[in-house]
Amino acid sequence: MNLKFSHIDILVNNLESACNYYAKTLGAEISKKFTWKRKELHVTYAVVKIGQERFMLVEPFSGNLKNLLDTKGEGTIYRHCYSTPDIEAVFDELTASGVQPEDENGNPLSKESLNSPSGVRIIWLPKRFGEFSIEILEETGLQQFMTEAFSAS
Repeated sequence: MNLKFSHIDILVNNLESACNYYAKTLGAEISKKFTWKRKELHVTYAVVKIGQERFMLVEPFSGNLKNLLDTKGEGTIYRHCYSTPDIEAVFDELTASGVQPEDENGNPLSKESLNSPSGVRIIWLPKRFGEFSIEILEETGLQQFMTEAFSAS
């Protein structure tokens, strides 16, 4: 499987406050703010970039991430994200090994349904270790998203 580490996702109570903290404290570059709303999941998020490294701050309003924030607290790292040049090949490899890719709500994901609200094609692995998850994004879509995220409004 051809994967490359991309970023982690961190839960916060107040996205604006968290972004301001990292910008001021570490001189981080902060992306535009985005909203992801699909079924019961509703979050706002931003990318924090320090040099070539990046992570996402996520403020949930409803769904499983809101429940996780309420139980585990702010600062919870709940996801590692990887990118791949061929998301369909990864999908095929996973299903061939007996793993059913999921969507962000834990529902089975078909190969025809890899698109996300952000426009990037994404697969989630089933959670095996508590609330921790692995996300795999298609590299070209991820690069386009990052370019847009840090472009001038």
